[in-house]
This record gives sequence, structure tokens and C-alpha cells, in this order.
Amino acid sequence: MEVGFWVVIVFLLFYEPIIGYFGFQKFKKNVEIYDGARIKYYINTMIGIWIPTVFILLLVAFTDLTLQQIGLKMPRINTEVLGTWITYIGLGIGIFYLSFVLYYILGYLLSDKIKRQLTEKKAEEWEKSEVSPIFPVSKKEKQLWGYVSITAGVTEEIIYRGFLIFAFTYLFPELSVWIVILLASILFGLAHTYQGFVMGVLRTTIFGVLFSILYIGLDSIIPLILFHFLLDYIVRLGDEKS
Repeated sequence: MEVGFWVVIVFLLFYEPIIGYFGFQKFKKNVEIYDGARIKYYINTMIGIWIPTVFILLLVAFTDLTLQQIGLKMPRINTEVLGTWITYIGLGIGIFYLSFVLYYILGYLLSDKIKRQLTEKKAEEWEKSEVSPIFPVSKKEKQLWGYVSITAGVTEEIIYRGFLIFAFTYLFPELSVWIVILLASILFGLAHTYQGFVMGVLRTTIFGVLFSILYIGLDSIIPLILFHFLLDYIVRLGDEKS
């Protein structure tokens, strides 16, 4: 089982930070040349992130690793690991941010004003963001983006929260929970190297810390899968082009 843990960790250290980065650079050139570049990139991205996820699930099937150990269980409030204050502060931040996301998703569907605000904000992001070429534009791209969002929610929470936190704790039992959280979050940040250092690695690492606190506080990745999906799904909202 330990060998399997290291296989996943080494894969995560090299695949997304290196292959993912150069793959994105190639995509930025291709997207200006032909229309199907985003569709192809979305499909390749989903395949790439499912590879380590399937490997982890195979470890569950053929070793002593269990679904419960990687966070696939019913949620419950757990204050034993991080303490009452940190747990509830983390949950409070998570609920606040989730409310913000739901406000814009539901508002986009129900309010012309919010729809206009979100569309304008997306236009601003398109101008300054390093990853704007990824944003779905056509109806077909936005439909596929829904599957990308589901894939990211499921696979990244299994990998970077459920699996990595357990794996680092198992491999290095002497480490404090905060070092384990930081290591898992840094790997999560490195997976977004293609987005740049500040908006990609640093911001995503911070999100990784928050999501790790939520995972430990809820003792389950299931709520985080839904939260993660919504965070990615909101990108598809905006004016559609045929």
C-alpha cells in the first residue's frame, strides 16, 4: 500500500505541474487556430485527472485502504482534530463563501440584474486572467464544462483532500496535522501552475488549506465535492455563443 501511495504522490509532483503546464501553453496557441481546441483540452484534462483517481480507487479495491479513509463517508461535525474554534471558524467561512456562490448562480438564473453583473465581471476577468482561454464560450463548450466541473469536484477532492491527507498521515505519523494540511495544499496549488504563481499556485494553495479544514471538520469529502463543483460550474455562466 505504501508503494501505491508514493506512486500517486510522485505522479502529482510531475504530471500537473510540468505536463499540465506545457499542455496549457500548447493549448493557448491551438485555441487561436481552430475551434475545437477547447473541447479537446477539456477532454484531455478530464482524462488526466481521472488517471490518479482511478489508481487510488484500485488501491481501495486491492489493498487495505478504504473509502472511509479517503473521506467517502457521511459527514459529521468533528472538532477533535483541529479544535472547536478552528473547526467552526472554517465551517463559517465555508458557509459564507458557499452562500456567495449560490447567490450568483441562482441570481443568474432568476435576476436580469445579477445576470448582467456576472456577465460584466466575466468580461473583466477575460481581459486580465491568464487562464481566460479556458473559459467556455459556445453552447457546446459550456455543456462540456459542466462535466469538467463534476470531474474536478469528484477527482480533486478524492486526491488532494481525502487521499493525500490520509497518505501523508500514514507515511509520516510524526507530522502535525497542520504540516499534513500544508503539504496536501501545496500539491493542490502546484497542480494549478499553469494559472500562474499568484492566481494559480498561491491562491489555490490557500483554498486547499480552507478545504482541508472543512474536510477534517466535516469528516467527509462529500460536501466538498458539491462545493468544488459549484465553484467551477459558475465559470460557464455568461452570454452564450452558438
